[in-house]
Amino acid sequence: MSALPNCPKCKSEYTYEDGSMYVCPECAHEWSAQAGAESADQAKVWKDANGNVLQDGDTITVIKDLKIKGSSSVVKVGTKVKNIRLVEGDHDIDCKIDGIGAMQLKSEFVKKI
Repeated sequence: MSALPNCPKCKSEYTYEDGSMYVCPECAHEWSAQAGAESADQAKVWKDANGNVLQDGDTITVIKDLKIKGSSSVVKVGTKVKNIRLVEGDHDIDCKIDGIGAMQLKSEFVKKI
């Protein structure tokens, strides 16, 4: 029995080969045999709307009016946010915005200063 790698997305052990690709039957993720080994070793890289790499502690600016769910408040264009923290997930920036409080933002709506 051959030792196939676990799925890089959901860590399932039930992967199988399909030609030159690996397939996970649990989450339907597909990856190539060469990229499978490389992607597991690489750390996630977060980029802003302009393609600049973001890091913990950076200062960013909001590039689009963002409505706050469950509130009538809006984060306005040009709002400066200091000392961000990058996290995994849909909203990948944790921060505190003056006058609003703790928020999570998507990196596609910010630019690095």
